[in-house]
Amino acid sequence: MKNPNIEIIYKDKDILVVNKPSGVPIETKNIAQKDLESSIKNMLSNEGIKNPYLAAINRLDQPVGGLVLFALNKKAAAKLSDDLSKGRIDKYYKAEVFGEFEIKEGTLEDYLYKDSKINMSFAIKENDPRFKEGKKAILEYREEAPGILVIKLITGRHHQIRVQLSNAGHPILGDTKYGSNESKTESEKRGIGELKLKAFRLIINHPKTGERKEFCIN
Repeated sequence: MKNPNIEIIYKDKDILVVNKPSGVPIETKNIAQKDLESSIKNMLSNEGIKNPYLAAINRLDQPVGGLVLFALNKKAAAKLSDDLSKGRIDKYYKAEVFGEFEIKEGTLEDYLYKDSKINMSFAIKENDPRFKEGKKAILEYREEAPGILVIKLITGRHHQIRVQLSNAGHPILGDTKYGSNESKTESEKRGIGELKLKAFRLIINHPKTGERKEFCIN
């Protein structure tokens, strides 16, 4: 099921799952820029739904493409938001990174501090008194092929995957914000012009039926 601008993976009366293109923001205050929420609301309005309700449950950074889950009513939004906060929604990503991990499968744990002034996050030492708002960040990874990772996000911190992989010495290719000089050179050499990170798999409990549902894209 497709809209000219939106790839719809699944839709019923309670939820909507779409494949967000990389580079498109979920929402923006810039009236000159198209965002995903406005496009979906227009689509729903064209289907005859007046004042459609729409709430993004999992959020992706603008450069990241992939699966985004929306609730289509307040009851569904409350249930899914609660599930997200309690770790009942499984989020998987694929990333192409600089170099190869010596340990091919494992867990990365860091403490991250978000600097809102520059919209960046940084890995810090636990209990660093200079950064009292630091938060623990956890992800699990498996290297499927050299430099190709499947990641399960355990926590949901600002720019988490990008920061943690960069801190581990394997920045995501195409990452101009958190990449190293070496990864940027490699990206340029390979003609990579966008962030090689995609949210490709999402597993949820349906907010109405409780049925475990899995969504996946290539």
